[in-house]
Amino acid sequence: MQIKKVGVIGAGQMGNGIAHVLSLGGYHVILNDIDKNTLEKASHNIKNNLERQVNSKKISAAESNAALKLIDYTVSLEDFNEVDLVIEAATENEPIKQKILNSLLTHIQPHTILTSNTSSISITRLASCTDRPEKFMGFHFMNPVPVMQLVELIKGIATDQETYDSCLQVVEKLGKTAASAEDFPAFIVNRVLMPMINEAVYALYEGVGSVEAIDTSMKLGANHPMGPLELADFIGLDTCLAIMNVLHEGLADTKYRPCPLMTKYVEAGWLGRKTKRGFYDYTGEQQIPSR
Repeated sequence: MQIKKVGVIGAGQMGNGIAHVLSLGGYHVILNDIDKNTLEKASHNIKNNLERQVNSKKISAAESNAALKLIDYTVSLEDFNEVDLVIEAATENEPIKQKILNSLLTHIQPHTILTSNTSSISITRLASCTDRPEKFMGFHFMNPVPVMQLVELIKGIATDQETYDSCLQVVEKLGKTAASAEDFPAFIVNRVLMPMINEAVYALYEGVGSVEAIDTSMKLGANHPMGPLELADFIGLDTCLAIMNVLHEGLADTKYRPCPLMTKYVEAGWLGRKTKRGFYDYTGEQQIPSR
């Protein structure tokens, strides 16, 4: 199927990034969120990020202007009545995602493909709450979407080949690389990445090293561009904890037990950059370790 119009649900960091790259790829995008303020913020972010790409000579001003004209913003799922593909990019919470997907069904065409940008939740389980499990799959972009080149494509048990091929064409048109993952908890990237972050939090929890020592060790000792604790703050500690819980519950292995310190930070509302405090304090001009 030729995909021309795409609906994106959720205008947060991931959703507005996905809308950004889709519009640059020539797709007409409808970006949806229940909150008008979030949509306004998303519009502002997309304009700024496109302008940044123009200034760095990655795209032309004409390409930026054309992309902006291809994005519409809405608080109503009724405006998804002509989309060929839906990418759900709401918070990493399974009941919320299921509710959104279920409420969407009366507003889309029979041919419309449904996908989720989930980073860890079972695609088969999400597909089961829709009327088209054969036209449902995982479409997992990496953060930040305009920069990262990988997209994980995850088939559920019922996903047909035509659906996979259609989504693969979108990834290729965006100039990104697809990695095909099986429908196991956290798929490929987060199955490997999150336990590393969790172990770094354990190292801090047990006093093996300070925040700065742990991050410096991984940057200079393993050549990582960002330390694991700084990366956790960037991703959001609530998201990291949610993925670790999915791994722990889905694989029933104690090696995936979330570190109690990560749980404590989330309970305190210290979620990382988005709340100005996590493993680092971001309230000043420079980030400083919070412990």
